[in-house]
Amino acid sequence: MKIGLVVNSQHHLEKDLVQALQEQYALVRLARDGGWNTVITNMHYLNEGENRHLQIIPLTARLQAEVGEMTLGLGILLINLHNPVYVAETVATLDVICRGNFIFGVGLGYRDVEFDAFRVPRGQRVRRFEECLALVKRLWTEDSVTYESEVCKLDGVRMNIRPVQRPYPPIWIAANHDNAVRRAARLGDTWYVNPHATLQTNRRQLDLYREERARLGLPFPMELPCRREIFCGKDRATALELAGPYISEKYRLYAQWGQDKAMPSGESLSLPFEELLRDRFILGSPEECYEQLRPYWEELGVNHFIFRTHFLGMPVSSAISSMRLISEELLPELRKL
Repeated sequence: MKIGLVVNSQHHLEKDLVQALQEQYALVRLARDGGWNTVITNMHYLNEGENRHLQIIPLTARLQAEVGEMTLGLGILLINLHNPVYVAETVATLDVICRGNFIFGVGLGYRDVEFDAFRVPRGQRVRRFEECLALVKRLWTEDSVTYESEVCKLDGVRMNIRPVQRPYPPIWIAANHDNAVRRAARLGDTWYVNPHATLQTNRRQLDLYREERARLGLPFPMELPCRREIFCGKDRATALELAGPYISEKYRLYAQWGQDKAMPSGESLSLPFEELLRDRFILGSPEECYEQLRPYWEELGVNHFIFRTHFLGMPVSSAISSMRLISEELLPELRKL
């Protein structure tokens, strides 16, 4: 079992971003020294409301100085917002910076304000995603690439900056909606299981993923990563007190931004927090967290947990206390699996 950390890139407007970055470096070093395996960054543009988001590419490059031997990854890059040549050369550069110890996580996105800002028209978002990913793979593996669309024109080009990993870094595709899960099965190396849906929905969608891989004659991936929102305290009541308000605020923002539109049938984030808690977040003592995580490896086959334990507005001291409990008590038990 591998354990990863999601870096918190989103901060309130009044937060000193230099200080915020120093805090994230401290959390990454805590993970590194605590035996964690992975550090994952995430992205958004044009944050709405009283918050802002540090950008994924420069942040990821900077974090390489802190991660030691941990794997570093994008989780996720919204590739359909960008020119494929930019994506291919930038991600190849990151793989070089990481000495080939890097994950290329991608996703479709769901916010109209981001699609509009990059002039990605409605009706073309999925096509742009698929075409960009296919072209990036070609640029990494072919000696002569010819391609023309409204996004870019290539005439027999060869991209000389290529990833260390051959043919390219592992591609994790994040997916919420059923169609997106099938797309992840078809186009990616693995499905990056989303943190927003309930365990019941994750079970159902994993069946869809397995069926699509089998239909295509593709093996089930050796690695199945799953992101979870987690907070470890001395007991569940303490975890809820320390983390509940911040997780609630984060999911209120998700609903406000339109994440519900990307959710599978029967799922909604526009719920009272008491309902959102059910079968979704991992909160409690290390022992309670272990039991809440159990179905993910026993039933779904998850073997790489990506934990977010620091949330928008949360004091970093709370995240440190959670991470220490995870490192000292939860992680050793997960390592036995």
